[in-house]
Amino acid sequence: MPSPLTDRKFEISCSNFLITIALIKNVIETIGLGDLLRLGFRRFLYRVLCLVMVVSTALMIWKSLIVATCTESPIIVVLSGAMEPSFNRGDLLMLNNYQSEPIRVGEIVVFKIRGREIPIVHRVLRIHEDKNGTVKFLTKGDNNSVDDRGLYADGQFWLEKKDVIGRAKGFVPYVGMVTIAMNDYPKLKYLMLALLGFFVLENREN
Repeated sequence: MPSPLTDRKFEISCSNFLITIALIKNVIETIGLGDLLRLGFRRFLYRVLCLVMVVSTALMIWKSLIVATCTESPIIVVLSGAMEPSFNRGDLLMLNNYQSEPIRVGEIVVFKIRGREIPIVHRVLRIHEDKNGTVKFLTKGDNNSVDDRGLYADGQFWLEKKDVIGRAKGFVPYVGMVTIAMNDYPKLKYLMLALLGFFVLENREN
C-alpha cells in the first residue's frame, strides 16, 4: 500500500507539470508563436505553389514548342565535334520538322538510328529515290572523313524521312555545355535543380 509521503510527491509532480504546461501556453500566446507557426506554414505552402506554377508553365511552353515545330525535340544539344566547324560541341540547335518541306542536299538534320538512344546531328550528303518513289538520303558529319553508313543499323544504307526528328534552323553557341556537364556529373544536375528552385522561390517571395 503506498505511503502518504509517496502520494504527496506524486501530487506535487503533477502540479508542477500542469503549472509548466500553463506557463508554456501563456508564453506561446504572449509572443504569438502560434501565429508565427501558422504564418510559416502558409509561407511554405505559397513557395511550393509558386514552384509548381513555374514547372507547369515550363511544361506548357515546351509542349507548345513541340506542336509549333512539329518535332518531339524542338531544342537539342550538339554532343560531339563531328559537325565542326559548322557547329561545336555544346551548341544549342533549334529544330523544326515540317513534313511538307522536302529534304535537301546540304541540309543539317537530326535523326535516330535503330538501337541507338542518342540522336545524331549530321548533314545530308546525297539524296536517292528508289523505284517505288521513296526518297532516301545519306548523311555525313562535316568533320568526318566518311559517310554515316557505318553508323546506320545493320543492313541499312539510307535514311528515310521517318528517321528524321528535326532539321536545324538556328543555333546558340555553347549554351548546351551546361547540359553536357550535368550529364557527365550527375550530382551537378541535382545541385543546379536545387539552386534553381531556391532562386525561384526567393524571387517569388520578394
